[in-house]
Amino acid sequence: MKYLVILADGAADFPIEQLGGKTPLQAACTPAIDSLCPKSRMGLLETVPPEMAPGSEVANMAVLGYDVRRVYQGRGVLEAASMGVTLKDDDLAMRCNLICLDEEQRIKNHSAGHISTEEARVLIDELNEHISGSKGRFYPGVSYRHLFVLPGGSKDIICTPPHDVPGTDYRSVMVKGESPEGENTARLLNKIIEQSRQVLKRHPVNLKRMSSRKDPANAVWFWSQGHRPEMQTFQELYGKSGSVISAVDLIFGIGAYAGLDPVHVEGATGLYDTNYEGKAAAALKALQEKDFVFLHVEASDEAGHEGDVQLKTRTIEYLDQRLVRPILEGMGGLPDRLSIALLPDHPTPCSLRTHVHDPVPVMIYHPDMAGDGIESYDEASAARGSLGRMAGNEFMKLFLGGTA
Repeated sequence: MKYLVILADGAADFPIEQLGGKTPLQAACTPAIDSLCPKSRMGLLETVPPEMAPGSEVANMAVLGYDVRRVYQGRGVLEAASMGVTLKDDDLAMRCNLICLDEEQRIKNHSAGHISTEEARVLIDELNEHISGSKGRFYPGVSYRHLFVLPGGSKDIICTPPHDVPGTDYRSVMVKGESPEGENTARLLNKIIEQSRQVLKRHPVNLKRMSSRKDPANAVWFWSQGHRPEMQTFQELYGKSGSVISAVDLIFGIGAYAGLDPVHVEGATGLYDTNYEGKAAAALKALQEKDFVFLHVEASDEAGHEGDVQLKTRTIEYLDQRLVRPILEGMGGLPDRLSIALLPDHPTPCSLRTHVHDPVPVMIYHPDMAGDGIESYDEASAARGSLGRMAGNEFMKLFLGGTA
């Protein structure tokens, strides 16, 4: 048996008046997914423990079958693994966003207007050259998503993800310390944030962006700190070889610690314009050799963060027609039968523009098991399914047939 998880990041939502009281999953036209529904089992999954922030890093690790309370060490360390950055035991790794502040010093968006990777690399190089008073280093990633490593930094700090607080005065949500060591680290990081504003505000990249009516990347923002984690591989946990397909460093970082081979698809952007067809083809190719593929699609999450209801609905339709449909059409060419799971990692409601803890809808198609006969895949339909309500790594154990 082959196993494929299609992770529609942030696709779950709340009912929206603009959609006639439907969620984007309910409003979207999804004939390919609908064709699987009656033959599948459905349920709800709580991906993030209530005491942990509902970030994609925690949620995706849980979906992959890890005990997040035991192994989670922050988003930064996962992205470091993806980027090939080797961490020492005392290195503090953090996610570093390039963000946009408005004229009133409020966080306008978490992505600097989805700055291009090429523009961002120029700015990251500039920051490494001019930020002083620290042994830390910036490492360029994709678009607005970057890494900062601080030797000897304390993780006893409180950091606020920028996508959680759009419209907030940045000074009210800067880094705070939880211990004397954490206070020292917090002061240093906040100093770097202020220095970054001076370095970036008149940079030619930003002047050009503003002249084109694009948001400038006029500050850095630190969050999701941690030290190097200790994790078993997916093979050790579940006895399956596997690959991971994504456009996001975070997901490749989880895959690196999980021992999943990375598959990079040309044109995969993490946005609505990602190469859906290329990801579908890559998944079918990987399944020729591997037992398991984790296929991650970020687009719906980014639309949710933007609060764009129509775009989020459209990303779900793209997922259906440009990714799920070609996979269903090509699965007959695999050397073994295929079991498919479809789920988000967390909801990203357009009304809130951030992640929430609410459970996500799960659909599992297994060629040897009868389905629930439910006609559509969405939050309300999944709540009626035979899988009931699951939590954490229960999903993966069930999906792989109780092998762990």
